Amino acid sequence: MVSPGPSGKKGPKPPIPLSVLTGFLGSGKTTLLNEILKDPAMANTAVIINEFGEIGLDHLFVEQAGEGIVELSSGCLCCTIRGDLVTTLENLLRHLDNGRTERLDRVIIETTGLADPAPILHTIMLHPYLVMRYRLDSVVTLIDAINGRSTLDQHEEARKQAAVADRIVLTKTDLLEKEQDHAEFEALQHRLKGLNPGAQRLNVQSGEAQPDRLFNAGLYDPKSKIPDVATWLNEEAFAETAHDHDHSHAHGHGHHHHHHDDGHGHSHDVNRHSEAIRAFTLATDRPVSASALEMFLDLLRSAHGPKLLRVKGIVQLAEDPERPVVIHGVQHVFHPPATLDAWPDADKRTRMVFITKDLPEGFVRKMFEAFSGALLPDTPDPKVLTDNPLAVSGFTSPIR
Repeated sequence: MVSPGPSGKKGPKPPIPLSVLTGFLGSGKTTLLNEILKDPAMANTAVIINEFGEIGLDHLFVEQAGEGIVELSSGCLCCTIRGDLVTTLENLLRHLDNGRTERLDRVIIETTGLADPAPILHTIMLHPYLVMRYRLDSVVTLIDAINGRSTLDQHEEARKQAAVADRIVLTKTDLLEKEQDHAEFEALQHRLKGLNPGAQRLNVQSGEAQPDRLFNAGLYDPKSKIPDVATWLNEEAFAETAHDHDHSHAHGHGHHHHHHDDGHGHSHDVNRHSEAIRAFTLATDRPVSASALEMFLDLLRSAHGPKLLRVKGIVQLAEDPERPVVIHGVQHVFHPPATLDAWPDADKRTRMVFITKDLPEGFVRKMFEAFSGALLPDTPDPKVLTDNPLAVSGFTSPIR
């Protein structure tokens, strides 16, 4: 996350919030886009899509602005991905900077149904210029209430889309008629909570999928520009899910602290319930050295990058305990860390939330505790890890 720069004509423009709208085939993305683009709050929004013909927007195109950009009658901009996403995002900035576009308050990238959102996020996070001009706001994932469970069962991409989301939008709940339909829907909601506790779940048919709830999910409050860490991390939801899981799965599918054969003897249940994806938090009230944090993150992403679906955190550094560092990673790619001027609230603990795939919580926790200095029995000392490459290599495969 990058902090918003000063606004005004003389200084640099503040970063533009960027959201990714994803969801499986038939989940209703086009319907939702058509609805929210009518909202006056969306007037200065640019929507990036793959092909105009595929998306089926209802709005009349009133002006061709060149470079694949058209203005909609609602005041929004719409453009196709030309060449690649970087070029399209640069074209939008060019229009803004040369005055052809007066204002650009938000960008939404609509993905194809089978897309993994991670590469889109990486495009911005890895580009030295785009990462300054745009800030990642939210991943919005649509899920069909009727077919959602079977889609999650059958497609890993759908499980990833749900796991990395900041907002999960439930569509077609008006089609739930039979008692069995409602029971299936309740089971879907429970499953989504287990996959991704931190994501708010919004119901389209209940009128909850409004722009102010779909977006503005980033670290910074859009009005005050002050970081809202508690809402962004939403760590309480992770704790609730862990509590629920401990009670409803006492036999411990996929948990490091239960049976040693977990994930093997119950493979059919593991696959059915997406137990390969785990959501958990790490926290410590002792400051962490900058070098220990860097080593922990570097080792985690170099050895296990594809398994880190999403990582968010705020860290108290030993070298500068009053100015916390905010980290945000999607798989092996981490956004440049942001240093806050002060703690946003009274809670000064280091807190990190993880959503991982095929990476046990216990393994990540042991590694973190070794690097942060909160040593466990039989856990390598951080200095040993630093001085002895062989000791470090012991952490390159999950351990129990």
